[in-house]
Amino acid sequence: MHTGFGAFLSPLHAPGQDPHLTIRRDLQLVDHLDELNFDECWFGEHHSLSWPTVGAPETLIAAAAQRTRQIKLANGVVTLPFHHPFHVATRAILLDHLTRGRYILGVGPGATPNDAHMLGLDPGELKRMAREAVPTIMQLVNGNERISEKTDWYTLQDAKMQLPRYSKPGIEMAISSVGTPNSPQLAGKYGLSLLSFGAPPPGWPAVDLAQQWRYAEESAEEHNRTVDRRDWRIAVPLHIAETREEAFRDSRAGFGKWLHGYWGESVGADVAAGLEGVPQSRELEATVEQGRAIVGSVDDAVEAIQQLQETTGGFGTFLTYVVNWASFDKVRRSFELLASEVAPRFSGSAERGLDSIRWSVENRAVFPHTEALRKRLGDAAS
Repeated sequence: MHTGFGAFLSPLHAPGQDPHLTIRRDLQLVDHLDELNFDECWFGEHHSLSWPTVGAPETLIAAAAQRTRQIKLANGVVTLPFHHPFHVATRAILLDHLTRGRYILGVGPGATPNDAHMLGLDPGELKRMAREAVPTIMQLVNGNERISEKTDWYTLQDAKMQLPRYSKPGIEMAISSVGTPNSPQLAGKYGLSLLSFGAPPPGWPAVDLAQQWRYAEESAEEHNRTVDRRDWRIAVPLHIAETREEAFRDSRAGFGKWLHGYWGESVGADVAAGLEGVPQSRELEATVEQGRAIVGSVDDAVEAIQQLQETTGGFGTFLTYVVNWASFDKVRRSFELLASEVAPRFSGSAERGLDSIRWSVENRAVFPHTEALRKRLGDAAS
């Protein structure tokens, strides 16, 4: 299956940096991705814990839309229980226009208890609220009928968007999953795209991605819908360099801060789970060996993504989960290597040039003057 490539930006930045600068660098990175011809970039929504810095991703998407030419820009994702469905739909349609059809509406229930607490929401209710909102938002964004609906957390009366969609026949909608059946089943029920986090947070159990897709297919069959693996995105942290040793050197310090500072201290996760007996100096290696991150050379990245394709049965787009373990310049270089040397192995974009060389080698007899020229050059050298 053809594999597309993109990026998922929470975005995450170690505390202590100037947030104005990190926001500007996020936009510079999106510019870079666009120039490198990546397919899409997703922007997360977070409101606490300092590391994830963007609480209004739609605003960042609007800014990126004016700076880029071809890359698709996506909410990754709108935390549905935090927003009235009418406002979600209003912003989505405007972004569809501002991007000239390059916008993807990603939605989900949210998974950060701190954010829910500040809004007075019960974390146990978030999935239920998201399930209620999804079909309503689908109708508001891509439907044509007026909606009247009342729940315990929002009301709509004869609601309909006054702005038409730019995209025809409609705006792509996706739902995110961190490992439970909930989101894949919703994707199947409503025919949505699926965004899976292929590397679960530290301390969480491993995710059976193949099972995730089976949940989606089973739900789609039950509700007379279809889902397509080409619309399945999988996000995994990735950093590559010219050599495996360099990639690990680039990432080690930042990984340690991310593991123990963000997940351990800020989130309060049991980051030792799954790393029992592993010395701190080898935690990055152990994480890579467990398939929770990809760090290494171009060949290492190709091998890991191929293995991911095989174990899942195939997916449409690989998203680099941007965790900023390395410096900004090193992150940019990692994406350059991903675009120029890894992606062509999956997209086939370099195949015609390679085929031209193979054909020429196999058909030397067609060009007798070439052999004569080589002989003359050899005689001159001797």
